[in-house]
Amino acid sequence: MKRTIVLTKRSVFAVVLLLLAACCALQAQTLTNLTHQPPDGAGIVFLLTDGTVLAQGNQGQDWWKLTPDINGSYVNGTWSQVASLASDYDPYAFASQTLSDGRVLIEGGEYNFGSFSFTNMGAVYDPAANTWTTLTPPSGWDYIGDSPSSILPNGHFLIGRKFDTQMAELDPSTMTWTAMGSTGKSDWNAEEGWTLMPDGTILTWDVLNNPNSERYIPSEQMWISDGSTIANLQGPPEVGCIPYGGGDYCPPGETGPGILRVNGTVFATGATHQGASTGHTSLYTPGASPNDPGTWTPGPDFPNGDDAECRGFLITTRGKVLVEGNSGRLYEYDGTNLNPTLNTFGGSMIVLPTGEVLFNGSQVYTAVGSYDQPWAPFVLHVPSTVVRGDTYLVSGRQFNGWSQAANFGDELETATNYPLVRITNNATGHVFYAKTHNHSTMAVATHGIPTYTHFDVPAGMETGASTLVVVANGIPSNPINITVN
Repeated sequence: MKRTIVLTKRSVFAVVLLLLAACCALQAQTLTNLTHQPPDGAGIVFLLTDGTVLAQGNQGQDWWKLTPDINGSYVNGTWSQVASLASDYDPYAFASQTLSDGRVLIEGGEYNFGSFSFTNMGAVYDPAANTWTTLTPPSGWDYIGDSPSSILPNGHFLIGRKFDTQMAELDPSTMTWTAMGSTGKSDWNAEEGWTLMPDGTILTWDVLNNPNSERYIPSEQMWISDGSTIANLQGPPEVGCIPYGGGDYCPPGETGPGILRVNGTVFATGATHQGASTGHTSLYTPGASPNDPGTWTPGPDFPNGDDAECRGFLITTRGKVLVEGNSGRLYEYDGTNLNPTLNTFGGSMIVLPTGEVLFNGSQVYTAVGSYDQPWAPFVLHVPSTVVRGDTYLVSGRQFNGWSQAANFGDELETATNYPLVRITNNATGHVFYAKTHNHSTMAVATHGIPTYTHFDVPAGMETGASTLVVVANGIPSNPINITVN
């Protein structure tokens, strides 16, 4: 029997809304290939304080720089080769950080020239001089490998020795190491990642002594227990004992990375545990003071047998956690659910000053939505007139963002908790980044505490009426009108 369907105005409107919703859902996230791909791939990427991106080429010793175009686009940016590492250093899976003075530090490497070595070699890249300088390791550290590290609020580089509980701190201004106490550490540092907290302590969840968690208090040079993660975040060892120059290394397994969220909690991920069908997650809530233990609550499991062992991880400008599963599937954690989004081909990820996410130096990830205004930096003072080639100070609040913003776990750290300065010429719309350096702090979530940084006005930028913003983890501050002379 033939049926006649009559659509009312209301039903037609409802269908249109459903179609629009479906369209928006499909376009909620996008992956865009860079117009110019990195000439030798990009194993790890760092955001430099002049707005460019530093990337290690696939050959290992070669390094490249991505510069956004004149309109501020990284998708249409261009690559140029920079200085290479020394002929005897070709590392992978090393400790790494961007320093407060704008240099990039790498230390150690699980592999050197593709072979297990747990090398103690290191180097520091100076963008201004375009040179790599050899970094002397801490005294007595014959092997370092893929060790955890962090930048402390005072700008010092802290690293944990992989094979035991030793720790050392580097003062970048003098390039001298100081041995740090590690009283109370429940197991060795192997395969553990570090998360910098707003109170200056460092959180980790153990691999060997899983599911225990603990936190380092730098001022007291000691570790305190932070209780059980409840959900087991440790994956079993994938290989047997590995011989190296110092003996045999028997891996304790792996875990996933974690990140500090805007609300002060930490979202931690895991590898697939032995006997489990998928990777677990857990959510950490800090205690009332640095010496008080926090609490853990199991989070959502990864779907379909996926996990986050040694994968890219960051917090987006929308406040959501973006993590890549071992399947190549991207997930967004919204505080309750772990929602699958797009597929990518893996690798290092960072938040760009535009708010986009750069994957492996090859793709840009964007998502619908924006940040809440209280998350943004706020500029209180900057000179109304600046001169090309000169250095100035800009001060305000929340210049370092709410989080380190990016994490890979126990190695290849690419934190971006430092301010950038972007200047846009009002007449042309052209975008220029002024190199920042010597920030007041490298802390996170500084709230109302005064912060500042120094910036160098590019010598070749356009003059005239312009707009200046400070950017932290992809979020811009209130715009300030200035004149460039």
